[in-house]
Amino acid sequence: MNSVNRRSFIQALAAVGSASILTVPTARASATSKARVVVVGGGFGGAAAAKYIKLMDNAIDVTLVEPNATYTACPLSNEVISGHRTLESLQTRYGGLTARGINIVQRWVTAVDPVKKVVTLTGGATLSYDALVMAPGIDFTWGSVEGYTLAASEQMPHAYKAGPQTLLLQKQVMAMKDGEVCIIAPPPKPFRCPPGPYERAAQIAHYLQHHGKGKSKILILDPNDSFSKKGLFEQAWKTLYPGMIEWIPGKDDGKVVRVNPATHTCYTTFGEHKGSVINIIPAHTAGKIARDAGLANAQGWCEVQPMTMESTMHKDIYPVGDACIAGELPVYDMPKSAHMAVTQAKVAAGAIVAKINGLPNPEPYYVNTCYSLAAPDYGFSVVHVYKVEANKFIYVKDAGGISPIKTPPITRRLEAEYANGWFNNIMADAFV
Repeated sequence: MNSVNRRSFIQALAAVGSASILTVPTARASATSKARVVVVGGGFGGAAAAKYIKLMDNAIDVTLVEPNATYTACPLSNEVISGHRTLESLQTRYGGLTARGINIVQRWVTAVDPVKKVVTLTGGATLSYDALVMAPGIDFTWGSVEGYTLAASEQMPHAYKAGPQTLLLQKQVMAMKDGEVCIIAPPPKPFRCPPGPYERAAQIAHYLQHHGKGKSKILILDPNDSFSKKGLFEQAWKTLYPGMIEWIPGKDDGKVVRVNPATHTCYTTFGEHKGSVINIIPAHTAGKIARDAGLANAQGWCEVQPMTMESTMHKDIYPVGDACIAGELPVYDMPKSAHMAVTQAKVAAGAIVAKINGLPNPEPYYVNTCYSLAAPDYGFSVVHVYKVEANKFIYVKDAGGISPIKTPPITRRLEAEYANGWFNNIMADAFV
């Protein structure tokens, strides 16, 4: 199979269900006691873990703890900023999981005791577990940019957790006048959705260009010296929005070190930049409950065993999704994406079900597909595949791929359609 066909095969696999390549032995029906699994966090990783544990062994008692009744997805949320999508189109509730026999507890988790295997909820209630899936997503490191606090985010929105912040940034962009500047400041790696800030620049440019504000500029002040799909984004910016988007890398003094919300000013080491709209995305860490439970390393991320997604810190706890890291310092290669969260969840589910039933652990493969939309009819993507060798994550270069730079316009239009199909399918895969 050549590289193009191989990549097309993986994309097709992703489009029909975001499936990880994972064969799970059938659970034994004669289990003497009902095992209990608690899942913390109802995003893509947590929801998929709960669903697939129940699918693999219906006898397991599965409880998903999530304080919000409605989940708002981050993928494609940049289209809300440009007005091409509504926030409601990104939302789902948990009725699909309830229908599968999964218990939904709408509370916050306040503590985890990994020795006694007990989760404590707001109000003091507790849940005991045989296995715990930890999927709290990310938290922001307030103060990673001097002057950028939670309060400051109401003036300089991060919009990197989809919801009210997305709508705030949308409102600010739509209020821009022709010729004004929007500044986007991505966080240092690793962070959720690596292509997100650069897709956002394109979506904002599209709105401005099509609403009589084509003289406006988007300035990306970046602490990083490269970014995901860089060649494809730069091609799209040049083709669709010539002269509107400027990217300044860290090596050229692109890192924002301080902000002044009152004056709408960003300061780098040697310069200052003013914008009518300033989108600061602060540094990320694993969600607080994972850190409080002693699951995070010194950098604030949850390390996992490649074969099972079990924590390297505590047995029978399985961090999945954006809170975990895969690989070794200084670079964590496995991207933080919705697709990867679902794949990790399926690997963890298979390992949990196998362990509960005394069966061999399945051999895992990890698959990621990530689409980016530079315009409603202009998309491109990347596919990653990882295997496990010698207890390490290994990137399988020949199994994935990235959209070609040289391609007819129809390909970009088709990939934009595929992006929407992928989103619908992964939402169903995790939540229905």
